[in-house]
Amino acid sequence: MATIDAKTVNELRTRTGAGLMDCKKALVETNGDMDAAAEILRKKGVATRDKKAGRAASQGTVASYIHMGGKIGVLVEINCESDFVAKNELFQSFARDIAMHIAAAAPRFLKRDEVPAEEIEKEAEIVKAQCEGKPAQAIEKIVAGKLEKFYSEVCLLDQPFVKDDKKTINELITEQITKTGENIIISRFSRFQIGA
Repeated sequence: MATIDAKTVNELRTRTGAGLMDCKKALVETNGDMDAAAEILRKKGVATRDKKAGRAASQGTVASYIHMGGKIGVLVEINCESDFVAKNELFQSFARDIAMHIAAAAPRFLKRDEVPAEEIEKEAEIVKAQCEGKPAQAIEKIVAGKLEKFYSEVCLLDQPFVKDDKKTINELITEQITKTGENIIISRFSRFQIGA
């Protein structure tokens, strides 16, 4: 069995944002394997998020971001459960990062169910036209894959985070829920661009 020292636990905590005891338990469970422990904590974060999803998030903040000398501006409303968390520097920094991401990545929708059905059908038709002559099963898989890529381009929650493209915005929210212990929701956003 590997020795789990405070330095290793703290390294995992820095990497994942999870609590010290959770990090230690994950490292013990994986016999000191940092990557496996991080994966366990990620799964636990998703489970925590699912548990907290029904809780009312009536506090929060409206964050803003102005980019390119006033050429692009963003307002985003992010909700949490308590005023204490809403005023916390960690939450405020998260909100600023989301506003900056929206300025850079230009999402058109918050989540998938906001994308109009006509637009999804149009994307699917374009892909099907490009796949002419291929077997039907292959076309279905290609269409599904291209639609996933489409969602990751136009839906904020599906987009890879601009500061760390290994995480989606949804995964970033899950991390924040794990860190704060509260339900966190991105409610809405507006992105303004001169000349667009």
